[in-house]
Amino acid sequence: MITNISLKHINKLAIPALISGISEPILSLTDAAIVGNMDNNPTESLAAVGIVTTFLSMLIWVLGQTRSAISSIVSQYVGANKLDSIKNLPAQAIFIVTSLSILIIIATYPFAEFIFKLYNASNLILNYCVEYYKIRVFGFPFTLFTMAVFGAFRGLQNTYYPMLVAITGALLNIILDVVLVFGIEGLIPAMNIKGAAYASLIAQFIMAILAGYYLLKKTPIPLQIKFPFNQEINRFIVMILNLFVRTIALNVTLYFASAFATSYGAKYIAAYTIAINLWFLGAFIVDGYASAGNILAGKLFGAKEFGTLIELSNKLIKYGVMLGVITALIGFVFYYPIGTIFTNDAAVLDAFYDIFFIILLMQPVCAVAFIFDGMFKGLGKMKYLRNILLFSTFLVFVPILFWLDYLDYKLYAIFIALTIWIVARGLPLIIKFRQLFIPLAKKT
Repeated sequence: MITNISLKHINKLAIPALISGISEPILSLTDAAIVGNMDNNPTESLAAVGIVTTFLSMLIWVLGQTRSAISSIVSQYVGANKLDSIKNLPAQAIFIVTSLSILIIIATYPFAEFIFKLYNASNLILNYCVEYYKIRVFGFPFTLFTMAVFGAFRGLQNTYYPMLVAITGALLNIILDVVLVFGIEGLIPAMNIKGAAYASLIAQFIMAILAGYYLLKKTPIPLQIKFPFNQEINRFIVMILNLFVRTIALNVTLYFASAFATSYGAKYIAAYTIAINLWFLGAFIVDGYASAGNILAGKLFGAKEFGTLIELSNKLIKYGVMLGVITALIGFVFYYPIGTIFTNDAAVLDAFYDIFFIILLMQPVCAVAFIFDGMFKGLGKMKYLRNILLFSTFLVFVPILFWLDYLDYKLYAIFIALTIWIVARGLPLIIKFRQLFIPLAKKT
């Protein structure tokens, strides 16, 4: 039976995935928007949220790759009609990743101050970083659990229930942010930046509970851990190791971007915080179609429908570029109001408006890069993804950033380097995909 890749079916997967994918950046954006409008040191608090979000994103992206590995294996077995063979794999994967997350909390919690000094944080910003991190980090295992469950759902070609979980978490986080940051007179004291951290933590906990509930009630996948390990655990671990190295390279990029922005001063790191979180939001919007590519590519690969796989890639390029252009146009229409959502500090807004156009122009290019990134994950081609990220980070992004920083381009240096980095990530993936699958499609 030929797999359905109509626009209607792609959207059925992509739109719920899009909504669920933006849950994590919405947590951070909500914290940034609420904290940036406090009466008590809003610029320093916004800077601290940005620095901690960068570090937490690194941790989440390193271990959150279990979602892609689980999705890839499950979708391929769904395509081959052999799901029963790997039913116990997701629970084993969740056990591994949540255990690692607890070890990371133990390893980082006592050294929070030292960690954020590496990001050039100091004085009040450093104090706020430590306060915020020492609360939010306890949501780390819940986030990883949720992401792994989402991977199982994606492999089963289902993005609806992850969407429900994500909507609930995002709405809860917004409500709790307002209540806990600003307080309710006579009932709840204003907790400022600590309130934002607690809001995210509670939302992450509720999302994990809901994700587990839906997995047990709506799928044949159990959460009970059974041994011995599944026969695919070795492939899963190899995928994770390749994605781990890849994500380290990704976070080297984010580390240098954040550290350079911090070194330019408080207004620049605050502007960078707004800009990079909006960039993350754009990336996660496109992630809906990247997820559809991930889900369908894995299934088509498992079913050996290579001609349909080529057709899928062509459609997703078109849809991705259209989505990127629409996102950019919306950004240009609301260029100035967007900044005022996050802060009223004129100096921060000036710095943000200077570079926001670069982020908007990046959107179509980002869309294509992220879609092919998702497809390669669905295909299980993690080694190639690893090598591309190592190349684009260490031979493209880092040298360009240092060169433009030397020319005193400040935030321009960061976002120009990011743009070229995206091109260096996306173009080789398109070339490699066609080299791999056009010959296979011709044979079938």
